[in-house]
Amino acid sequence: MSSEGLSTHQKALSINLNDKIYGTIAEIGAAQEVARWFFRVGAAAGSIAKTISAYDMQISDQLYGEAGRYVSRERVTSMLNKEYELLLGRLDTMRGQDTRFFAFCDTIAARNFSGTNECQGWVGLKFQSTVGGKPNTIIAHINMLDDSNVAQQEAVGILGVNLIHSAFASADSQTVDITNLVDNLEPGRMEVDLVDVSGPAFETTDSVAAAMVMVQNGLADAVLLDTHGQQQPPTEIIRKRPSIIRRTTIRYSSAIDSRAFAASAEKLIAELPSDAKPPLHITEFSVNNVHATGNVATALQLEHLRKTVVENEWVMLTRLSQSYKLSSYIRRYSQQPLRFVMGVSTLAMLFFRTVLSGVGHWNIGGGWQVVYQRCKNCG
Repeated sequence: MSSEGLSTHQKALSINLNDKIYGTIAEIGAAQEVARWFFRVGAAAGSIAKTISAYDMQISDQLYGEAGRYVSRERVTSMLNKEYELLLGRLDTMRGQDTRFFAFCDTIAARNFSGTNECQGWVGLKFQSTVGGKPNTIIAHINMLDDSNVAQQEAVGILGVNLIHSAFASADSQTVDITNLVDNLEPGRMEVDLVDVSGPAFETTDSVAAAMVMVQNGLADAVLLDTHGQQQPPTEIIRKRPSIIRRTTIRYSSAIDSRAFAASAEKLIAELPSDAKPPLHITEFSVNNVHATGNVATALQLEHLRKTVVENEWVMLTRLSQSYKLSSYIRRYSQQPLRFVMGVSTLAMLFFRTVLSGVGHWNIGGGWQVVYQRCKNCG
C-alpha cells in the first residue's frame, strides 16, 4: 500500500478493502470529514467499527472527562485512549488474532462565521504495528490556512486519510512516513508544526530529526523545540509573550552567548509593564537563511541543530530566509514586543544593506524596529 502517487480516494479505499485493519474514528469540530472519506469511497464496513461526534461540551466531558480546553493535546489524547480501549475491549477476543486495530481522533477549531478565530487543531492516531502488538501513537498539531470553513473541513479530511494510510502503508507498519501527511493538499492549505510519536514502530525516531524532516519537506515553516529536543506548539508557547530572537545557520552564526540574551532581556523587561510575561529566548536555526550559500548535507545540519538545542532555552527550526518573514511568523501568535539580538558583524552587515537599499537611516536607541519595519518589503 505505498502512498506514492495515490489520490485520497485510493488511499481511503485501500484501507476499506483491507479487512485486517479495523478501527474507530472520533471527531470534534470541522464536520466529520475524515470519516466521510471512508464512507464515500465504499466498502467502509471493512474498516470502520464506529464513528462518533461529540460537539456538545457536556457530552464530550461525559465521554472523555472534563477538559480546560476542548481543542488541545490533552483532549485528543484522552479521546485516543478512551476509543482505543473501548475498541479492544469489545473486539479483541473476536478479531484480535488476525486484525490490527486503530483509533483516529481529532479536535478542530475551523473558521468561525465571523472569521475571527485561530484555525487550528489536534489530530491523533493510536494503532497496532503488528497483530496483537502494543499500540503506537502519533499526535500532530495543525494550522488550517484556507479562507473558508468548507475548504478547511476538506483539508482536515484529506490529512486524516493520509495519516491513517501512512500508518498502515507498509506490511508491518514498522516505518511511517510523516511527509505523506500533506499529500494531495496544495501548498498553503495546511501546516503541521508538531508531530509527536511513540511506540514500537518509532523506537529509532527522535523529535529533533522529525522536525528537520518536517521543515525540509514543507510541512511547516517553523517547528519549535525545547531544550530537551521535544517539539512544542508555537501557538501555546509564543502566545502573547514578548520574544528575543537570535538567528543562526550552520554556515552563519553570530557570537551570541547567554550573557547577551540576559542583557537583552534586562533591557526589554525594563520597557514592559510590571505584570507582563517574561520574554522568551529563542534561537532560530534556519535551513534557508538569506546569508547561507550552497547546499549543506542534512546530516551536518542535524548535527549542528542537536548542539544548538542542547545549548539553548528554545530553538525554532525554520525554512524562513529573511528576518522580516520570521517576524511575521511570530506575529501570528503574539503582538508583544519582539527584539533581535545579534553580533557586531551582523549589525554592520545590516547597516550596509540598509545603505544600499536607500531606505531611511539608523538610530541605535531603538531605531532597529523603525528601520526594520520600513525595510521589510525591500527584499
